[in-house]
Amino acid sequence: MVDIDNYLDNHYIHRSNWLRAAVLGANDGILSITSIAIGIAAASNSREPIVLATIAGLVAGALAMAAGEYVSVSSQMDTEKADIAREAQELQDMPEEELQILATIYEQRGLSKETAMQVAKELTAKDALAAHVRDELGINEISQANPIQAALASGAAFTLGGVLPLLVVLFCPLTGMEYALYGSSILFLVLLGTIAAKTGGSSIKKAILRITIWGTLAMGLTALVGYLFGVSV
Repeated sequence: MVDIDNYLDNHYIHRSNWLRAAVLGANDGILSITSIAIGIAAASNSREPIVLATIAGLVAGALAMAAGEYVSVSSQMDTEKADIAREAQELQDMPEEELQILATIYEQRGLSKETAMQVAKELTAKDALAAHVRDELGINEISQANPIQAALASGAAFTLGGVLPLLVVLFCPLTGMEYALYGSSILFLVLLGTIAAKTGGSSIKKAILRITIWGTLAMGLTALVGYLFGVSV
């Protein structure tokens, strides 16, 4: 007999919801705050406006990320609940048609017509709604939305990511700060990509390459804006 709990522990899909929000938050924190700092540093002769803009961006960004994730995932959860309620009503109104739908789904996945109907009947007898929610609607415990978890993961990760470039702004010499911000943030992004890949069990090289390319592009464009519209502040 296979221990299903131990078996699932060897896979990483159950981490996908909070990992997605955390990686998005940390990546956005590093890029957003670094980009703000680079843009202001490119147009500034003093540290104070860079620090002020960086802190303001950090606070606003963390709150925006948390609120955005909560609203977005809550909307997803509302849709899921509405679909589940609709499915429950359909099971009451037309159980035979719903049984046939379930059997057809299993048949399309490769089972013979007779086996598909037998599986559909047995799963319906155990928990008809659960079977339809999982196999007809595609909703399960792993994919199901959790707005609080997503909001906390995203907001906290943005804060942690944004604090890193803030430390560079506070302690790095003003001269050449743009280059220090860029170099350190690429390092931060590489570390984030490595941690995310290891946590999710995916390719580290792909994660690093993806996050570095897009990070470089974002920071480069922001620095360009700072230089083009630079005014001593």
